Amino acid sequence: MVQLLLGHYDINPNTADSRFGRTPLSRAAHNGHEGVVKLLLGRGNVNPNTADAEYGRTPLLWAAASEHEGIVKLLLERVDINPNTPATRFGQTPLSWAAKNGYEALVKLLLERWDINPNTTNAEDGTTALLWAARNGRDGIVKLLLEREDIDPNAADTIFGRTPLAWAAKEGHEGAVKLLLGRDDVSPGVRDLRGVTALELAASCGYTRIQFLLGAPNPPSPR
Repeated sequence: MVQLLLGHYDINPNTADSRFGRTPLSRAAHNGHEGVVKLLLGRGNVNPNTADAEYGRTPLLWAAASEHEGIVKLLLERVDINPNTPATRFGQTPLSWAAKNGYEALVKLLLERWDINPNTTNAEDGTTALLWAARNGRDGIVKLLLEREDIDPNAADTIFGRTPLAWAAKEGHEGAVKLLLGRDDVSPGVRDLRGVTALELAASCGYTRIQFLLGAPNPPSPR
C-alpha cells in the first residue's frame, strides 16, 4: 500500500498528522518498519530531518531511542541527515540517547559518521553522551567514546557540575572510573558545584576500591 501511494507524485511524503506532528517516516522509524523506511527514503523529496511537534524528535532519534539498528543504519547512509539534532523536549541527541541506554551497536554506527559531534550537550542539563555512559556504567560505550581524540572527558553537567569521572565514582562504576583515568587529559581533582571531588563522592558512598583508584592516601581495605 505504501509503495502504491508513493507511486503518485502528488503525494507529499512529509505530511505530518495534526495531533503529534509525526510524518510517515517518523512513525515508520519509531515502530521498526524497515521496509517502509526504505520506500520513503527512496522518494527524492522526503525530508529525513523533520522533527515531530510533541517531543521534537527526528526519525533518527526515534529509531535510536527504539534501538532499531537497521533503520539507524539506513538513515545514517543519507548525506543530508543531521545526526546531532537534539529533541526539543529533554534535549537528547541520538548519540546521547543510545549511550545512556547502553545501545553499544548504535553508538558505533553513530560514531562512524564523519559529522557526528560526540560532545553535544543536553540543552536541559548539559549532559554529554560520555557523561551518560559513565553515570550508567556502560563501560563498552565509555571505551568507544574515549577512543576519540575529539572527546572532552571533563565536560560537566550544568545541574551538579559533575564530570563523567565524578558520576562514575558516585555511582560505583569501577570499570568506567578505570577507563576514564586511563586518559591523560582527565582531571580527577575537579570539584562540582558543591565543591566536592570524585574521590570525596566515592568516599561518601563507601566505594573503597574507587577511592583506591583515585589515589586516596589511606583508604580502607579494598572490597
